Amino acid sequence: MTQTWLLKTEPKDYSYDDLEKDGKTVWDGVGNNTALIHMRNVKTGDLAVIYHTGNQRRLVGVARVTSDPYPDPEHDDPKRVVFDIEPDHRLDNPVELSEIKADGRFDDWDLVRNPRLSVMPVPARHWKRLVKK
Repeated sequence: MTQTWLLKTEPKDYSYDDLEKDGKTVWDGVGNNTALIHMRNVKTGDLAVIYHTGNQRRLVGVARVTSDPYPDPEHDDPKRVVFDIEPDHRLDNPVELSEIKADGRFDDWDLVRNPRLSVMPVPARHWKRLVKK
């Protein structure tokens, strides 16, 4: 069963535009324990919505996970993992964080409850509302 995730990135460091240009990337740089637990549950074929932080604060595109998690080659710590992604599609209408917060149906989601978390699951009921291809 395909799971769905949210991956946060600072667009000035790495944006969805960069992912489209590169065609693929390694999702790395995560150190938060809870986010790493989520990363260890990501599987090949899962989908992830890319969220731009900073001044943008919006969902901008969807990526496809192309590898299971593997040890981060930059760290000598078995808890630190990375995985590979490729672009799937850009959202026709980016979804602003302010829209998500204004809609009470998202109040139970980590993006609203724990906004500092950089990798989190997206429940199916939320995915359907947020990601319209």
